[in-house]
Amino acid sequence: MQAFDVVIVGAGAAGMMCAAQAGRRGRSVLIVDHAQAPGEKIRISGGGRCNFTNLDARPAAFLSQNPRFCISALRRYTQQDFIAAVDARGIAWHEKTLGQLFCDGSSKQIIEMLVDDLKAAGAQLRLGLSVDRVSRMGEGFEVAFSDGSVARCASLVVATGGKSIPKMGATGWAYDIARQFGVRVVETRPALVPLTFEVGALERIKPLAGVSVDAVVAHGKTRFAEGMLFTHRGLSGPSILQISSYWREGEAIEIDMAPGTDVFEALKAAKASSPRQALHTALGHLVPSRLADLLAAEAGARGNLADTPDKTLRAVGEAVNRWRIKPVGSEGYRTAEVTLGGIDTRDLSSTTMAVNEVPGLHFIGEAVDVTGWLGGYNFQWAWSSGWAAGQAV
Repeated sequence: MQAFDVVIVGAGAAGMMCAAQAGRRGRSVLIVDHAQAPGEKIRISGGGRCNFTNLDARPAAFLSQNPRFCISALRRYTQQDFIAAVDARGIAWHEKTLGQLFCDGSSKQIIEMLVDDLKAAGAQLRLGLSVDRVSRMGEGFEVAFSDGSVARCASLVVATGGKSIPKMGATGWAYDIARQFGVRVVETRPALVPLTFEVGALERIKPLAGVSVDAVVAHGKTRFAEGMLFTHRGLSGPSILQISSYWREGEAIEIDMAPGTDVFEALKAAKASSPRQALHTALGHLVPSRLADLLAAEAGARGNLADTPDKTLRAVGEAVNRWRIKPVGSEGYRTAEVTLGGIDTRDLSSTTMAVNEVPGLHFIGEAVDVTGWLGGYNFQWAWSSGWAAGQAV
């Protein structure tokens, strides 16, 4: 049996950050993962270039039952702190839209940086090793592993993420450990995930599969202006993934597929200037042609604009600028980028990520009920929460 100051379960973004920070403080650290390689979610993120943070990472961009919980960690380890680490490593990066930062090269550069940092800090990394049992031993813990080995530690950090992308080995293990120690868990659900339609609606939009538009997608007072993609299951694209974190079954979303353009007024102007033009042709200047063809056909407009009543033009304008639709569900954890909900923040310290009633037990990263927007926010939460725990274990 080996003894460590800290055992971290989960060699993802949060876990590796925590391991390096704890090691730098002179703590003896063991970090384990059931996967054969560390940082698998990092590897596949951002199309293989890792959207590692966002310049606008702020508390308002995170969802939680307690929106203030994330403030301490995000302020103490900011996006600028992680950018400084990336720069010091010599990793080239660039900014895309909306403050999203990506590696110029491979996401593997970020993984290598994190692994090198934790090893330089003296932490031991063991892969292909799962946890069979966790027990409370006095003021510490005993952790039994799948290879028959056992480790004792003063602090146990759970950094195993949520249920999203199960094909990569994601499970609800963090929630099982929480319940074992009497820690509450907020109901979980897929987030940053494509939305699906019922059969009738799918048949209607089937010809649009693969069509993308810039859109403003709204749910109540929450709205996102980004790309949207029609799929053979429903809708995807950044704006839809963003709104999926706010949407619930039985609720409608409203979509403007021509932001900044009053389509009815634009069609009226086209009717006055080019009356012999067909509706689908005029509409095709405002939205993709396949969408224009579908909407014109549904409006029953077969003649030219001169023969199309304003009532029809208004209906088409509404269909573009204020399309109201009720999705029936989402594609689930299979394609969800993150998990909404998780370890109840009421039971955690916002400064140390420790369980209030179980000294030495910490939860970090996606396992916690803190979920960011699309675009590097969830990685920043991983860095910040991992750093915060690393200062305390």
